[in-house]
Amino acid sequence: MSKLIYIDSEYKQWIQELKSRYRRSQIKAAVKVNQEMLAYYWQLGRDIVQLQAEQRWGSGFMRSLSQDLKQELPDATGLTERNLYYCKKFYLLYNEGDIILPQLGAKLKNTSDIEIVPQVEGKLGESNVPQVGAEIQVLISAVPWGHHKYIMDKCEGNTEKALFYVRQTVENGWSRAVLLNGLDSNLYERQGKAQTNFSTTLPEETSDLAREITKDPYDFGFAGITGKYNEKTMKEALLKNMTDFLVELGTGFAYVGKEYRLQIGETENFIDLLFYNLQLRCYVVIEVKIDKFDARDIGQLGTYVTAVNHILRDSEKDNPTIGLLVCKSKDNTLAQYALESSSQPIGISEYELQKLYPTKVEGAIPTIAEIESVANDTKV
Repeated sequence: MSKLIYIDSEYKQWIQELKSRYRRSQIKAAVKVNQEMLAYYWQLGRDIVQLQAEQRWGSGFMRSLSQDLKQELPDATGLTERNLYYCKKFYLLYNEGDIILPQLGAKLKNTSDIEIVPQVEGKLGESNVPQVGAEIQVLISAVPWGHHKYIMDKCEGNTEKALFYVRQTVENGWSRAVLLNGLDSNLYERQGKAQTNFSTTLPEETSDLAREITKDPYDFGFAGITGKYNEKTMKEALLKNMTDFLVELGTGFAYVGKEYRLQIGETENFIDLLFYNLQLRCYVVIEVKIDKFDARDIGQLGTYVTAVNHILRDSEKDNPTIGLLVCKSKDNTLAQYALESSSQPIGISEYELQKLYPTKVEGAIPTIAEIESVANDTKV
């Protein structure tokens, strides 16, 4: 390392800028390579389907195509027989219901000259295919092929479900391990399914987002509880596996404390679990019950939510506090009536203990910088 970097601050700053610029260019190059590869795979899958190649050239067609492509393109990767089947699934998945992979509709000049052109509505040159919206274009193109293969395996032609996982991967920066976690735990079927009264107790602009951070049921299999347990055992198990717990709660949850003490008048009260959600910018009070839902629990949770609003919430920076009651089981009708009786925003969900999570869960937890920023901006 030269002496200049030690004695000249302007030079040192310039070096750091060059470093950052290079890293950004690497990321852009990787995204571009991924987009071009996805374009090729989508077009290859489209050709196989539209040519009815398997019916036309027989059951061994995919094997023959793989061998011939490898012969013509010895340096290319991704031309295995198995990957060719994925290309076909890729096209079929995002071609159903007029959903076409973003920026992968091609203007065909001739069979050997394909130009990728920006997305437009309606016809695209001779290809005459409909195009999906710009948002989905960006989402699908940003997901690595390895992720797409997992999604295709688990979604079995369900385009809406596949796009849900695509969106989660892009918006939350999911690694393959976290994506598999969501697929294996049926996140699509559980996300935003808690019974809530958010539509009547929260502003319209935040009620939908608040509902989306809930799940029903919650998968607490990572806690490793197999025998008899009480509420204390449950809470200790959840906190002992805090990384997995945060992943199950979802991106944006920052842990504040357990048995969080609140002095309400002359009475000392303790909240089971207190979190702060970085996306909603609000406190989330979580009460865990190991029994069937009891309507009386709503009154207690509503009191805690109100107390947090008065004692902890900064009205200028924080949105209204949300309560979440997680119980072993519930009568949906009773739960709905109880929710209608409360003026505080509350959700009710069940939990399960059967499923286990993989050990690698990086990529789905708030960064230290995010948590420190919230800690500096809020009164805890």
